[in-house]
Amino acid sequence: MKLAEALAERAEATRRVEQLRARVVDSARYQEGETPAEDAAQLLAEAGEVLDALESLIRRINRTNATVPMGQDGTLTDALARRDVLRLRHSVVTAAAGKGERGYGRQLRSELLMLSALPVAELRGQADALAREIREVDVRIQRMNWEVDLLD
Repeated sequence: MKLAEALAERAEATRRVEQLRARVVDSARYQEGETPAEDAAQLLAEAGEVLDALESLIRRINRTNATVPMGQDGTLTDALARRDVLRLRHSVVTAAAGKGERGYGRQLRSELLMLSALPVAELRGQADALAREIREVDVRIQRMNWEVDLLD
């Protein structure tokens, strides 16, 4: 199984657990004299089985990510950490740049003029460079996901 397939399977198992959790909650309590829509104990057992499989899958994914070399990016785990931090950095720089309009938020001439305390054009350039780097790292990660076999 390729790593990308395992990631898709993990996402599906996570969705399945959430669905089962909601069904357990719906069926765990019912009014006296009524019958629950589903057997909560059976749903709970099914959720336990899915969670056991999910744990095993996550362990294998993490083991694979930690051992797959990606050249300049280190391991796949290192590349994932890099991408996550780049995304956070991008969101901070983008927020700092704001709308970049002189007088932002001003409705009437009598209102205070809002000015930027930061060089907006420079920040936008940084944001563009960060976005490009995020895309490049993400492409390398996605490529590895489809090339690498999941470890046992």
